[in-house]
Amino acid sequence: MSLSAILTEAYNFFRNHIVQLAMLTVPLLLLQVGIQMWLGTELQSADPENPQFGTPHMLAVIALMVIFSVLIAALTLFMELRTEGMQPSTGQVLKSSLAFVPGLMLAGVFSGMAIAAPTMILAAIGPVWILGMGISLYLFARLAFVNFMVVVERLTPLQAIKASFEFSSGLTGKTILVLLSYFPLLIIGSVLSQLGQAGGMPLQLVVDTLVAFIGLFVNVALFRLYRVARKG
Repeated sequence: MSLSAILTEAYNFFRNHIVQLAMLTVPLLLLQVGIQMWLGTELQSADPENPQFGTPHMLAVIALMVIFSVLIAALTLFMELRTEGMQPSTGQVLKSSLAFVPGLMLAGVFSGMAIAAPTMILAAIGPVWILGMGISLYLFARLAFVNFMVVVERLTPLQAIKASFEFSSGLTGKTILVLLSYFPLLIIGSVLSQLGQAGGMPLQLVVDTLVAFIGLFVNVALFRLYRVARKG
């Protein structure tokens, strides 16, 4: 299936299920964005010469990891069940998603370290940092299906990383293009976020949550690519 067909199907799925997707993800996104805004405020107000990172900040980071894992698990489960023709309730999906949180958190840490390592290592050397970014993007594409392997195929974190790397060998180009589709959303989101800041904290929270919700389209597109390639 062509990339344009995959993106079209992802768009249609997102549009047709937008109410259910919002009910499932917006409360989690509100929590996530709210914590991120608080952490951002704390960093801005910290002493640059002696920044303090205490227990509340560590707990906030852990909370972000848990919320993100629940979000990804719930979104993936919902897409899988709807693709199979089932009609699960929001409560059922959220309850079932909790079992995947530990695996997703571990998989996220391992794959995140692997993706970030080339950029961090080459950035320390000097001008070759751009090569590191290219390698990181390539690894990101090869590991973009780890979450689906954990939730849909019930693999362990390490098994999921290996399976994603093997599965994506012939899909790297398409996967990169799907991932790059997030950048226009990021630019639009940045503009909207700046407008939200001018309206104060509550408006910024709403705007940033809306932008994050729209950004879930990339996950929907990746899932559609995964399903098509798995069937093939």
